[in-house]
Amino acid sequence: MMLADARLPVGGHVHSAGLEPALASGMDPSLVPAYILGRARSVTLVEAGTAVVARHVSLGGETDDLAHVDRAWAARTPSAAVRDVSRSLARGYLRLALRLWPANAAIEACAGADVPFSRPVVVGVIAAAAHLDAPALVRLVAYDDAQTVAAAMLKLEPLDPIVPPGWVLDACAAVEEFVDTISALTIPDAIPALGAPESEGWVEAHSRSTKRLFRA
Repeated sequence: MMLADARLPVGGHVHSAGLEPALASGMDPSLVPAYILGRARSVTLVEAGTAVVARHVSLGGETDDLAHVDRAWAARTPSAAVRDVSRSLARGYLRLALRLWPANAAIEACAGADVPFSRPVVVGVIAAAAHLDAPALVRLVAYDDAQTVAAAMLKLEPLDPIVPPGWVLDACAAVEEFVDTISALTIPDAIPALGAPESEGWVEAHSRSTKRLFRA
């Protein structure tokens, strides 16, 4: 599904994980590796924690509790622009998930929610349907976030394409020490409350720009 996402018209290729707004706001391209590592130790852990708790709730069959998980994520994601992009990406995943697991109650609950769920909630629900364990889910979220930035960088700045994969590996390694702790989460209140205020400010400004390659 991650591979398909980058090839769909509304998929991840329209999202730079905040890189385009950062560069547009004056961040030096040489700081991109540090930017990826900063995300790995902040917003990525929020996303991974949300996905893990959503997976746990989905496996327990308490689909009504997914809304509580989503609210916990939203409380940790102050930027309305970031929340909007996340929910848009989630809708893309759900279209495919409904085809792959048409009788899954949690996926159906996500698709029928009055307020669209966020991407990490939907990813967690899909992980449960796909029998992906919690540590693998944490690593998947970390990899996907870092790879999103790395792929976007190749479209935004001239760069040898052999370089960004090293940044992704470093980011995944940086998350490794948190894998066991995040994997053990079961309740929304335990999701890490970490943020990147400057980055969110950049995304908010970017959402009002008429000259952009990525949505965020």
